[in-house]
Amino acid sequence: MRLLIYKFLVLAALVGGVALGGFWLDYRSFMQTPLNVGPKGLDYVVPSGSNLTRIARDLEQRGVLDRPRYLVWHARLHGNANLLKTGEYHIASDTAPEQLLGQFVRGQVIQYALTIVEGWNFRQVMDAVQSSEYLEHQLAGLDDAAVMARLGRSDVHPEGRFLPDTYHFPRGTSDVEFLQRAYAAMESELAAAWEDRAAGLPLKTPEEVLIMASIVEKETGLASERGAIAGVFVRRLMKNMRLQSDPTVIYGMGDAYQGNIRRRDLQTDTPYNTYRRRGLPPTPIAMPGRDAIRATANPKEGNALYFVSRGDGSHYFSATLEEHNEAVIKYQLKGRKKSFSSFDAKKDAAKQ
Repeated sequence: MRLLIYKFLVLAALVGGVALGGFWLDYRSFMQTPLNVGPKGLDYVVPSGSNLTRIARDLEQRGVLDRPRYLVWHARLHGNANLLKTGEYHIASDTAPEQLLGQFVRGQVIQYALTIVEGWNFRQVMDAVQSSEYLEHQLAGLDDAAVMARLGRSDVHPEGRFLPDTYHFPRGTSDVEFLQRAYAAMESELAAAWEDRAAGLPLKTPEEVLIMASIVEKETGLASERGAIAGVFVRRLMKNMRLQSDPTVIYGMGDAYQGNIRRRDLQTDTPYNTYRRRGLPPTPIAMPGRDAIRATANPKEGNALYFVSRGDGSHYFSATLEEHNEAVIKYQLKGRKKSFSSFDAKKDAAKQ
């Protein structure tokens, strides 16, 4: 009788071992086999308040996996069943259940991109932000002052305050959070440039660097000329010469600008008309990029006080008004000296 019992126990152990071995092999195969998401993969949202059991069942119903309990057991075995992060995920075609859990635990959500372009004004920034389908819009319909108040900067003019860059963010990020991030990035960049500024710079505050950098940004056609253009404007400030920058005039014209600056526009006094007023305009006129900020803080040395467009994006730099006027005749008037009036000479004294 004892022998019979012994044989039965041995047989049960063998059957149990085979069954356990079969389970283990099936479990490991499941965890390492890519999910059924098709060749393009699947975008999947883990909602707030969801748990792994519910997610596994949902994936089963979608036909993505066929043994949801294995997924739950694996997560509990490794102690991360309650560590899943909410958000939108992309499940690639070669993603296995074990990798999927890693994505959920690490919070590797889909990142969308929005670029603030160098030289944009605040209106263009807001248009881009409000057009993004991936941001949550909390600022729609608000004027500039109200927007800045929502950002916690009610005393700050918005122009020039958001650093041009490509920003990545998950779906559902608010437009407030996006703009706060770009604002903080500009403050950080400006602080670094101010700390590393050239000695003797006639710009007394980081705010003045920002204003000047915005002009340099709008005046520059070639990135390699930013330092030279910054140098021209810095030297003009040091000599108490008017900046005479067309982009500042255009900014001051607002919606009245229709693509051309007329003589009466240059003669119309606004806070931004640097043909009429000395010094810097009251605020930035655009969003300057890192290079324009750094060029302004460390302008190129030289004696040029004027520059004129060659028509190919580059500029000709001059140290004297006489040389500059000759360059205007050559590059802008194509040699038509008779059409170059005394008013034009004054107008072109530092433009482009």
